[in-house]
Amino acid sequence: MTATHAEHAAHSHAHGPECGHARVQHGDHVDYAHDGHLHREHGGHWDECEPTGHVTHGGHEHRHGEDCGHARVQHGDHVDYLHDGHRHAEHEGHWDDH
Repeated sequence: MTATHAEHAAHSHAHGPECGHARVQHGDHVDYAHDGHLHREHGGHWDECEPTGHVTHGGHEHRHGEDCGHARVQHGDHVDYLHDGHRHAEHEGHWDDH
């Protein structure tokens, strides 16, 4: 899965372990969930870290929901669930990796 590289302009907030935003391990970096976006530090600035394409998470039997025990992160017009180092989003009867 690839991700876009779009600088998040005018992002004055410095994310870090104590910033209060959800930390999401994403491949070789950490994303921070903030205002419905996922931000990652890159080259001295913050980028939007959004997946490109559609990646189905196969064999995902667990049904996420408000009481499933996994952290919920608002992501645009839907909710992602943090699970086993992935962000999962429900999509047309299956779960996608984000």
